[in-house]
Amino acid sequence: MPHTHYTTLISAANLAERLAAAPGSVLVFDCRFDLAAPEAGAAAYAAGHLPGAHYLHLDRDLSGAKTGANGRHPLPDRAALVAKLAGFGLNEGQQVVAYDAAGGMYAARLWWLLRWLGHDSVALVDGGLQAWEAAGQPLDTHVPPHSPGNFKAGKPLAVTVDVHAVERNLTARDHLVIDARAADRYRGENETIDPVGGHIPGALNRFFKDNLTDEGRFRTAHELRDAFGALLGKTPPDRVVLQCGSGVTACHNALAMEIAGLHGAALYGGSWSEWCANPSRPVATGATA
Repeated sequence: MPHTHYTTLISAANLAERLAAAPGSVLVFDCRFDLAAPEAGAAAYAAGHLPGAHYLHLDRDLSGAKTGANGRHPLPDRAALVAKLAGFGLNEGQQVVAYDAAGGMYAARLWWLLRWLGHDSVALVDGGLQAWEAAGQPLDTHVPPHSPGNFKAGKPLAVTVDVHAVERNLTARDHLVIDARAADRYRGENETIDPVGGHIPGALNRFFKDNLTDEGRFRTAHELRDAFGALLGKTPPDRVVLQCGSGVTACHNALAMEIAGLHGAALYGGSWSEWCANPSRPVATGATA
């Protein structure tokens, strides 16, 4: 009997059933991370993780080399990422499931990256580690062995734009830029991560946490479509550029748009941390775009 193909979200119950019935059919990745304590995620993984899960570190595994001008979490080299994922045992077409303990804040980066590599069989555990534990499912401390898979990159299912395209858009205004950071950072207040506060002129704000319910699960497709539709207005989704501080939580908005059936938004990977690294680029502050 063919397995269900998950491309956005999977419930803890459905994942538990899949792991029990066909454990080799799914590859699980723990993406827990803490921007303020970069090794906290790995320590949490060692203390207990979903059975069979491998650990991926945001800085080392899901980001590329920093130059000081390309942002805090530049996109990784495609070939290097393909080799890394194949090294964990990923096979072409295999179901991947990602989770964290922050509402998908970090796991969505892996979801987006796999789509960027042409792999659409990737989903987040809706509600993350907390939902898994709330469902009465066990944690494990065993680190699974690596057996290489045959994964290869395909045609990208996710689009990127670079800083030059975003600069051109300042005057062209043919794309709508949506910033996933908290409203205060968007306004240029309480900036503790990047050296400059504010946002890209013209960008609108959609805090990624607004994609979630109070229980930390994603809102319904209908709710998300209404919320993003209010932001987009007449702009088609393939004319949207998603960004945040460093190209991580923007992937959460990308996932929310995909759940909503709004396809084709592009990711500006360098995001605010790249934008503000060059003092010649304009900065907007306050509550308006």
